[in-house]
Amino acid sequence: MTADPPPVPASASASEEPAPREHRRRLRLTLPGCWGALLLACLSFTPSLLPRGGVLQGLVCGISAAIGYGLGVVAAYVWRAFADRQARSPSPRSWLALLVGAIVLFGVSFGLGQYWQHEIRRLMDVADPDVLATVACPFVAAAVFLLLLLAGRGLRALYRWAARQLGRWIGGRAARVVGWLLVAAVAWAAFSGLLLSGVVNAANEAFSLRDTQTPEGVHQPTSTLRSGGPGSLVPWDSLGYQGRAFTGSGPSAQTIGAFTHRPAREPIRAYAGLETAGDTEARATRAVADLERAGGFGRENLLVITTTGSGWVDPAAVDSFEYLADGDAASVAIQYSYLPSWLSYLVDQSKAREAGRDLFDAVYDKWSKLPQDRRPRLFVAGESLGSFGGETAFSGEADLRNRTAGTVFAGPPNFNTLFREFSDHRDTGSPEIEPVYRAGRTVRFTDDPAAGIPPTDRPWDGPRVLYLMHPSDPIVWWSPRLALSEPDWIGERPGSDVLGAMVWIPFVTFWQVTADLPFSTGVPDGHGHTYKASYVDAWNAVMRPQGFNAQDLDRLKDIVSPPPK
Repeated sequence: MTADPPPVPASASASEEPAPREHRRRLRLTLPGCWGALLLACLSFTPSLLPRGGVLQGLVCGISAAIGYGLGVVAAYVWRAFADRQARSPSPRSWLALLVGAIVLFGVSFGLGQYWQHEIRRLMDVADPDVLATVACPFVAAAVFLLLLLAGRGLRALYRWAARQLGRWIGGRAARVVGWLLVAAVAWAAFSGLLLSGVVNAANEAFSLRDTQTPEGVHQPTSTLRSGGPGSLVPWDSLGYQGRAFTGSGPSAQTIGAFTHRPAREPIRAYAGLETAGDTEARATRAVADLERAGGFGRENLLVITTTGSGWVDPAAVDSFEYLADGDAASVAIQYSYLPSWLSYLVDQSKAREAGRDLFDAVYDKWSKLPQDRRPRLFVAGESLGSFGGETAFSGEADLRNRTAGTVFAGPPNFNTLFREFSDHRDTGSPEIEPVYRAGRTVRFTDDPAAGIPPTDRPWDGPRVLYLMHPSDPIVWWSPRLALSEPDWIGERPGSDVLGAMVWIPFVTFWQVTADLPFSTGVPDGHGHTYKASYVDAWNAVMRPQGFNAQDLDRLKDIVSPPPK
């Protein structure tokens, strides 16, 4: 006769059984959270500034759904606290209502989203994406939502573990508070110290390798008027990818003369890359020394350009300047990063500030010591992060007017100090997408200089400062404030290439415009962050050259920004 097995203690039984139950509990979704996720997921299909493909829309939708889920959970928790009751399990009918609502609302939102995207593409003359990319949207959204949900629950589990450990030494309330603070600190350190810095370091490595290459079709200059050429103080190999593109290309005296039908001079271009010197001040000094060697301070027009992160200068910006100057022009720029514009925009702002200030100060130091009747007209230009760096050399409107002959800044980021000052203090009644500052006496804004630069009925005497900014440019309008506050540019009448259906939605609009940033230059000229043809009319307005009519300017636009074939 066998003895009965000893009874299993209740505590042991409990420790063996909960694994699958705990696993199911971790995967369980709350009804309020699901309604919040559904609401923000549907709202994510509303239009933003640029057209979005299916994969990108899925990313925005998934992030919005995760935020909505969290908001729904918090809202339910707060409501229960005021109602003084515990959470109850939803009935099957409630889940059925959610399912039916999800099918109807998501389907309608998805359909409207495709219509809005088609309308944005029509405004910008962009072809519709393939069907497979569109179909992928819901699947990408679901994957992103689940990943973010699991990450959030992982942080919650970490918090509970930390609170239990702390509870051995301190009170329960204090343990919970300190636990949250510890988890938040660990999460932020992991994101900024590991993930973000890892991405930036990897990008730096990748783009530093590219910086050693030379663009296709670009060759080392044979002219003494270019950095990297014969007699230059800056070696060709130290210019970097974008520096070689800058000094190894551009119009010659012959091509300028063929356009103007007048005698032209060979333009001067000076540049210093990251490998030229160890810091921005030394690079600026070397670039200005090479500019002086080539005779740049003896030209009629001198242009100081602050580059984007990778050292890029939009060829249309400097080519237009040289054509309208009949080649009697010199340009100088330096590189301050390996990273492309949109990534530099996020992590290299301090480097752009130093580069813009150091380069202009080095040029101005030489320029100001020349006799007044022998000084060239001194101009400043910058696009995107280059405009941010270019601004830092000046304290305000009066400084720009007193120390330059004119300025063109294109696609200024929303955090530009002077841009924000001019825009925030614009004249009453002028819209944020085309502000008027102090009756336009020095500083003016436009998205299309060929159509007139407001205020057209007021004089624009003396040095002119012109900002080019498209209504659909996410670089201009992106700001962390989009998450929680509606900007004026959304509430006001939309620009010519922005749908009137675009509305501000907390959190959603922020992620929509954030997703637009990497693709801001992937749209046709005249939209987004692409300003090529606009430079012709912009420089014509700022430089006020003689001998060019409207037909000449149209021909020049076709040269600096050839129409697509």
